[in-house]
Amino acid sequence: MPTVTHKSAIISKLCSIEVSSRGSDTVIGPASRIDDFVKIKHVGGVGHVIIGSNSHINSGSVIYSGNGVAIGNNVLIGPNCSITPTNHSFKDRDTLICEQGFLESKGGIIIENDVWVGSNVVILDGAVIRKGSVIGANSLVMGELPEYSISFGSPAKVVSYRQ
Repeated sequence: MPTVTHKSAIISKLCSIEVSSRGSDTVIGPASRIDDFVKIKHVGGVGHVIIGSNSHINSGSVIYSGNGVAIGNNVLIGPNCSITPTNHSFKDRDTLICEQGFLESKGGIIIENDVWVGSNVVILDGAVIRKGSVIGANSLVMGELPEYSISFGSPAKVVSYRQ
């Protein structure tokens, strides 16, 4: 399926958006900006990559489609982030990991509206970052973070709330 980009979105010529061979879509909303060296890669599942309006994906970030990624409106994603909604199977030690395929989905990744994701953050399958949250640099997000929370660490833990 094709990439659908709103006419007011700004996509760098140095961004790479792969066309899915599995029927997944990439949708980029109005006034969103995708910087240099961002990679959107359709692998590991049949989920779509949906980016809302007025969101900004900074340089060097990678988004895998996997089990689906939904990024809301007015979201800021810092440089060099990895958004990975899929997991490799690895339990059978008699079979190469690269031959074991993927584990069942944990639900993809949801990033709600008005979220700021700092530099070098890794977001894994099943993560839900609720409205208004802030994720500190170098954090690992694996579960659900509540609305307006300020979280950081590996794994990310809530340390405060926006006032």
